[in-house]
Amino acid sequence: MSNDKFLNLCKQKVVEYFNSRVDKTDNKKITEDDVFIVWSCKVLQNNKALVSTTVSEGMYYEITYNGDKNELYFDAYKKWENIKFDVEGQDEI
Repeated sequence: MSNDKFLNLCKQKVVEYFNSRVDKTDNKKITEDDVFIVWSCKVLQNNKALVSTTVSEGMYYEITYNGDKNELYFDAYKKWENIKFDVEGQDEI
């Protein structure tokens, strides 16, 4: 699968996932224009992408294509916290 085809497939899958699970009272549906690729990588026949949306609900998605098996794996995550730790003055990690 080409990288462009994979990234387009990722956007389609996120739209399908979001729209099938969004709370009906939110009265919100997204399109591929609301989905963006945060990071992607292609190694040999395999692809991986981190994907998010313009919706501020804290979800992000990890999508992996296994070219050997022609399978797509979809993981959905919710960001709970973002904590800053100041490490200045500590020995190198």
